[in-house]
Amino acid sequence: MTDRLTPEQRHRVMSRIHGKGTKPELKVRQWLWQHGYRYRLNVKSVPGKPDIVMRRYRTAIFVNGCFWHGHHVETQNLASLPEITNSSCCKIPQTNREFWVNKIKRNQERDQQNYQVLHDNGWQVIVVWECQLTPKRIEETMLRVELLLNEHFLALHQPKVVPYNVQETPTSIAAEEEHYEKR
Repeated sequence: MTDRLTPEQRHRVMSRIHGKGTKPELKVRQWLWQHGYRYRLNVKSVPGKPDIVMRRYRTAIFVNGCFWHGHHVETQNLASLPEITNSSCCKIPQTNREFWVNKIKRNQERDQQNYQVLHDNGWQVIVVWECQLTPKRIEETMLRVELLLNEHFLALHQPKVVPYNVQETPTSIAAEEEHYEKR
């Protein structure tokens, strides 16, 4: 299928796509805020610059677009060019396919590196995909996110049990009759 837009029109359309404040990200942010969770946006000091950072929970949330991050696509290295197969939520364009395959592959590799750095520094990483935020699935998805947040919070703030080492010596107990007085 050929592109219906001229290269100049396509450039103008693609240049208006930005990575901050996307509709899926706004859905996640709105749900978290309505349920009492507070967060920071696009914190540069956290590796990978996550979309949502919850320092109290030591959690980074990435809201990924299925196309840009290659959700459920398989990468196969064929000779020199890696090949990507389409998935149910991500269709790779046939036009300029080599560019798109390489771009999505680089995005996936960068994502994995960022997730690993965060894990190594003790952060929990939650990835929410665009296809999980459809009206039918958003509540289930966000309840899972909430469960992960609470489990991680409890693990972080669990009291440390220090064994108390006491040498107990058996004591003799004398049993005496008890006398009750009536008043």
